[in-house]
Order: sequence, then C-alpha cells, then structure tokens
Amino acid sequence: MKAIILTEPGEPDNLQLQEIEKPTLKPNEVLIKTKALSINPVDIKTRKGKAQYGQLRTEPPVILGWDVSGEVVEVGKEVSKFKVGDAVFGMVNFPGHGKAYAEYVAAPEIHLALKPESISHQEAAAATLAALTAWQVLVHQAKIKPGQRVFIQAAAGGVGHFAVQIAKHIGAYVIGVASGANADFLKDLGVNQHIDYTQEQFEELPVVDFVLDSLGADMVPRYFKILKNDAQLISIVGGVNEEMKKRADALHIKGANYLVHSSGDDMQKLAELLQAGILKAHVSQEFSFDKIADAHRQIETGKTRGKVVINMD
Repeated sequence: MKAIILTEPGEPDNLQLQEIEKPTLKPNEVLIKTKALSINPVDIKTRKGKAQYGQLRTEPPVILGWDVSGEVVEVGKEVSKFKVGDAVFGMVNFPGHGKAYAEYVAAPEIHLALKPESISHQEAAAATLAALTAWQVLVHQAKIKPGQRVFIQAAAGGVGHFAVQIAKHIGAYVIGVASGANADFLKDLGVNQHIDYTQEQFEELPVVDFVLDSLGADMVPRYFKILKNDAQLISIVGGVNEEMKKRADALHIKGANYLVHSSGDDMQKLAELLQAGILKAHVSQEFSFDKIADAHRQIETGKTRGKVVINMD
C-alpha cells in the first residue's frame, strides 16, 4: 500500500510517499480503506520532532496522522461493532501511533463510529481529533451549562469552530476570537459576540465562566482578567504551566491542560450531532495524498479556517 513516511523530523518535504505492507490486524481491530484524512497542528509539531514524535520513533516506520474516514475491508476475530463494507470514521490511537497517512489503517473498533450517511468522508475525517477535543473539553472536563459565558480563542480554527457549535448546542453564550475576515463565518456558526483580535482587546469584557485556550502560556495572564471566581480555564496547548497554575489557584480560577484521547463513545455522540445537522465540519481546503506536504504548509500559516483534508481517491 501507499503510505507517507516521515524520514526524519524536520521540514514538510521529509514526508515521503512510499510503498509498504498493509497493516496486520489485531483481534480487536478493523482495517479501513482510507477515503479521506485530516491534518491537525499536532501533526506539524510531531513532524518537527515534538509532541508525539518521541513515542512514534520507537515504532518505525514513522507514519503521522490520526484522523480517518473510510470503508471497513477486514475485521479482527473479536470485532463485534462493525462489518466489512461499513463506512466508519474516528481518531485512531491518540495519543500514540495512529498511522493514518496511509491507504489502509488498522484501528481498534472502540475508537470508531459509523459515518453519518448525511455527510461526506471529507467532512467526517474533519470531525475527528478537532471535534473530539472540543467535545471532551466542553462536555466532560468543563461541564458547560446553559447560560454560561464561554470564551473561545481561535474560534474560526479547527477545534474552535467545533467548540463554538457545541457550546451553542448546550445553550451557552459564546464569545469567539478571530480576525475580522472571519466575522461572517463566526456569525454563521452562532457566535453571540465576535472579538476581532486585530482591532480589539478582550480584557474589557464582562467576566466569563470558561476560557478555551489554544495559543499558550503567553496569553494566559490576559485570560485571568476576564475569568470570574471559580471559573475554568482549559488549555489544549499546554498553556497552564506550573507558574500559570499557581497564579490561577491564587485567583480562585480552575486552570488545567487537556489532551484529547480516542473514544468511540464520544465519536458516536459527534456522529449523532453531525447526522442531525447540529454540528457541521467546515473543510476549507482539500489536497491530494501526494500533496500532503503542501497541506502541512497550509496549517503552519496559522490562518486556516476550519479544517484541511486529504483526499485518497
């Protein structure tokens, strides 16, 4: 099969298209013929030798990627949820070696859900790691409630645009930060208040119940100015370091970092929202498999609206 191998950490051109053997299934896994996959910022960090690279390099060849949508072509002997011919999607083996940059992907059945018939494989692939992150942070960690004021950084991005929709579905008042060029996009997502970071300072906002950070520790002191007592700050990029945690505790703010994990149960919840049209994946750009380095370069601009997807067909 064709796969994209990371020959060594570094530049996008280190992602090389090669022929390798198909994966051998474990009893609890299914083999997916990939129709589409998506690219995330963690892919870029890992490609550069950070994030998950230290673990992946112990299991050569290093194949990046965790987000996949496709068709089941083989099932392990212990698999009971899926059968050959099923269209499935999910985030595979995260954190760990997902090996999704490939024509065929071996995935534990507990990491997958049936793809909603109402959406394409491209939309499904987009609604995996980013959507799971938003869901797990807002629903499981922060336990957002109707009427709460939710502040979402990078609201037009991959995680951000899903977080806006999930928070709105819960019934929160959503404040979204993005450039002025994304004003209409955020309005369509349902944002109650848009903050154009190129023109406005958010520190003057009335206090909020929750902040979702995707920029890091340099921004955290600014969030403290808008978080009320017992409010929550969750960073998905490690922004609540030891120093920031101490400052948060002193201000009676609950500060924490969060790393998404694979979950078929959560994928099923997302599938239901996608099928109902409550949640929509915005795919801003699509690339062919042999242009995956260009997809990485696009993500590295930091200006991607929604998601970038790779088409296998």
